[in-house]
Amino acid sequence: MADHLLDHVRPVLSQSMEERIAYIQAPRWVGHQVALQAHQRLAELLARPPALRTRGLMLVGPYANGKTMIAERFAVEHLRAAERQRVWVVQTREGAGLAHFYGSILQALRAPVGNNRDIGRKAEQIDHLLGSLKPRILIFDEFHNALRGRARDVEAVLAFLRRIGRQFDISPVLIGEVAVYDFINETSEMASRFELQTVPRWQYGEEFLTLLDSLEGALPLARASDLSDEPLARMIFLLSEGLIGEIVAIVTAAAVAAARSGTERITKSGLEALHYIPVSKRRRAPLRNELL
Repeated sequence: MADHLLDHVRPVLSQSMEERIAYIQAPRWVGHQVALQAHQRLAELLARPPALRTRGLMLVGPYANGKTMIAERFAVEHLRAAERQRVWVVQTREGAGLAHFYGSILQALRAPVGNNRDIGRKAEQIDHLLGSLKPRILIFDEFHNALRGRARDVEAVLAFLRRIGRQFDISPVLIGEVAVYDFINETSEMASRFELQTVPRWQYGEEFLTLLDSLEGALPLARASDLSDEPLARMIFLLSEGLIGEIVAIVTAAAVAAARSGTERITKSGLEALHYIPVSKRRRAPLRNELL
């Protein structure tokens, strides 16, 4: 009776194979403890009283570990519930310099950017938009991209973060890898403006096994896979290297293969048949040599 599935997932079993595969492959929110903590801290920033010296938040962790999904889900939930948008997500552009950084902000605020490289004019345009839109939180995803330029440009970016708090009552949220933490904590002045929410790699333990159980319940396969049992759980952990993006990718790929093959459950042999290469080993993968 598919008792291993969540109630809202069971009806998907009766859909066509194409519909089931699309359901399995669709992005899904995983409400684990760290994600819920991060959402709570973002909610506190949104609800804070006005301040002349606002505090921000750093959301720091390794790549492929769900930081962007945490931020985007919070922004979407806010947008659905709010009368006016107060949370904006800036996808920080690749490339050094203020022109790239300001261009990222203008694009996020849905302003025309063009090819104008007049930094002063871009700064005026941003000030005008912030004054009219009155955001409460600006989330800078992949913020480490803004830290790869000349020292004076990086300092100008940090000065911008200080200024928007004082002038526009905005709390900046910086998402990225450990370089973000290092730069912010180089000076006590910047360190005092940002709190830290880590998004670490998963460790093998009860929380990881619970995560696998929740994923299994969300994937419409007719038979139970018992993902949290050894050695299946250990295999998924080793292949994923504790990165939630990789965990979901592996389980999703295995579920698609199980549905297509008719086995209707994820097995150790099914995982082996994926020939999945962990992120840290892809540079040394035999496939790479075939590309030379």
